[in-house]
Amino acid sequence: MKQFLLLLIALASFTVACGGASDNTNQAAYVTKLGNDTLAVEVFEKTETGMNAKVILRSPETSFSSYKLTFDELGGIKTMVATRHSLEEGFGSAGDVLQSIVTTGDSLEVEMMWRGEVRTFMVEKEQGVLPFIDMVHWPFELAFQNAKAAGVDTVNQPLLSGTRISNFIIAEIRPDSMTLRHPSRGVMGTQVSESGHLEFLDAGLTTRKLKVYREPASSVNINALGKLFARKDIAGNPFGELSSAEENTYYIGDAEFVVSYGSPKKRGRDLFGGIVPWGERWRTGANRATHFYTSEDLTVGGVDMPAGEYTLFTIPQPDGGTLIINKQTGQNGRTYDESRDLVRVPMTISSKSDITEAFTITVEETDAGGSFNLIWGQTLFSVPFEIN
Repeated sequence: MKQFLLLLIALASFTVACGGASDNTNQAAYVTKLGNDTLAVEVFEKTETGMNAKVILRSPETSFSSYKLTFDELGGIKTMVATRHSLEEGFGSAGDVLQSIVTTGDSLEVEMMWRGEVRTFMVEKEQGVLPFIDMVHWPFELAFQNAKAAGVDTVNQPLLSGTRISNFIIAEIRPDSMTLRHPSRGVMGTQVSESGHLEFLDAGLTTRKLKVYREPASSVNINALGKLFARKDIAGNPFGELSSAEENTYYIGDAEFVVSYGSPKKRGRDLFGGIVPWGERWRTGANRATHFYTSEDLTVGGVDMPAGEYTLFTIPQPDGGTLIINKQTGQNGRTYDESRDLVRVPMTISSKSDITEAFTITVEETDAGGSFNLIWGQTLFSVPFEIN
């Protein structure tokens, strides 16, 4: 609840800074930021019959995609074609069709490229269904306009993702503010105009931590930006994964330790007390739950920790917080069963002068045995252990 209130305050501040949400035309652009870095750029135009969009997405590598959507009588998908263009030529190339969707009776016929093969499948159609495209936001423009037109406080918006349709819940908070709840990632706050144009989106309460800004289409030269981002990729400097999967092995004497975790990057953001709130359980990384294997029995916080695999969670606090060692394994980072905790141990917090860009977990030898170290930005958390 505290995070949600902070999100509403941030949205209110955005309204003041911009002089209120403007009722933009149906031709606009979105710029998606992850910290200081630009993750995606979109330009789109809504017509009476559909939506045309061009998208540059930079993660894990730069890609150029264009979309042509036509509406059915309820404003949902009648047809859609998604085309991928070459890195060298960008939107100047004809491209290859990655996905096509056609309404056939009461179903959607979806044809898409999957691992070099064309696959076709049928999905039972729901009224007003729109496409969900990961890290792309122009379909939300349509979803919020439909929600405003419905004239009710809460709307279930069906979105087609891959081979299934999921409901995203849109709720009006104020006339200029709405929330969008992803089925698994959490709630996003948005600033919208009276007619439902999406002006600003803050995904700070979700696993993605993105911010999306609306700009006039005339102010965004998507072809020039595409060439700039493509040059970075060709020069060997792509944006990369949002959170890379890391697996590192450490040895202390005969003991072997393996740590596997998702490693998000700082990207200019405030970390602990910012995107990682104080006093709340954190998955301690990104994506899959952080896993830890030890070949030897340990003692942590005065509790015996038998050899084997565990998951690690944390509750960061300004004075250190808590490391949670849990016996459940194989789950994603949003799944946590407190009844399966092995031990909760106080962490020591300290600061360092240099900045660690990517979240890092290490195991190092000490005079008493070893130490778990969690390092990000200029913050270091540590927990000692003994090898039995």
